Amino acid sequence: MDMSRRTVIAGAAAAGIGAATLGSAHATGGGAPVRSLFGTLPDGTKVYSWSLANGSTRMKVLSYGGVVQSLEVPDRRGRFANVSLGFRSLDDYVASSPYFGALIGRYGNRIGKGRFTLDGRTYQVDVNDGENSLHGGAKGFDKRVWDVEPFTKGTDVGLHLYYTSLDGEMGYPGTLRVKVTYTLTKYGDWRVDYAATTDRATVVNLTSHAYWNLAGEGSGTIENHELKIDGSRYTPVDAGLIPTGELARVAGTPFDFRRSKAVGEDLRAAHQQLLYGKGIDHNWVLDKGISARPEWVATLKDPSSGRTLRIATTEPGLQFYSGNFLDGTLVGTGGRVYRQGDGLCLETQHFPDSPNRPSFPSTVLRPGQTYRSTTVHSFTR
Repeated sequence: MDMSRRTVIAGAAAAGIGAATLGSAHATGGGAPVRSLFGTLPDGTKVYSWSLANGSTRMKVLSYGGVVQSLEVPDRRGRFANVSLGFRSLDDYVASSPYFGALIGRYGNRIGKGRFTLDGRTYQVDVNDGENSLHGGAKGFDKRVWDVEPFTKGTDVGLHLYYTSLDGEMGYPGTLRVKVTYTLTKYGDWRVDYAATTDRATVVNLTSHAYWNLAGEGSGTIENHELKIDGSRYTPVDAGLIPTGELARVAGTPFDFRRSKAVGEDLRAAHQQLLYGKGIDHNWVLDKGISARPEWVATLKDPSSGRTLRIATTEPGLQFYSGNFLDGTLVGTGGRVYRQGDGLCLETQHFPDSPNRPSFPSTVLRPGQTYRSTTVHSFTR
């Protein structure tokens, strides 16, 4: 992996994977996205829900946080289920969401002590996870209302989401103009394209925080799901879940998913890293490194339903979070309580605390550059 490559591709969009390599062989078209009122924030701002369908995938997306409220795909018998954890009401998202389905920024994952130095100046960003900053601070992109523009293009349907993060928001320098595109292809693949520009040097790390349960949200544990990650190393953390700077080999540890295995197989091993995270909450160093085109990096399968999720990305890292902090206090879209391990996240990203780790791939974005990142979620059965 080339650790010197940067997070930006200036002047050209990241190219996608050829359609022939994605999704099911049974492709069907979809209609234009449909908007409906989802709720109203205390300040009177209206939040809308957008319904999309294409191939064998159905989605609902909120203008609040760019949240994927639901994503439905069929099992091996053709029966649909929502495989993404979420809430029924806007009030629940505002009051208590652990980032269900949300767009994450300005910096996904953690920054140690919420502090970093850039071009000789030290910045203090919002601290909201003990002494650290998590997912952009207490009011990150997941809690902002995005402007949404629906589109149809050929056989694709989707949404363009726009948000401008002003200079100083949550302590970050520079006005950042963000565009995220959600596309449902005729094969039912969900593609996410991120783009951003800035007027001052800043740090950027955008991702999606979808929680997956391929048996259906609210159906119980994901420990029987089978997972494969194309990463030979990971970034160990300290007690605050901040990387130590080491790129440790997964061989001989509970973090070895180079061959598909059940998520729960080693989840209760007596390993210090699992104790720190109360399970898995770690970043994998993907073998492919940064790539100009999305490349396959992970496969998640539910043997009971036959549903399989494959993930391709341009990013160098993948945060696997095993739902350790779901505590039985949240009621999901299906009316059932979410308990520990009832969903998992596979967040494509640059590494946590990269602004404080010069040896990690850079997350610095400068004026005149364009941040670009692409991730594709492909569903089969």
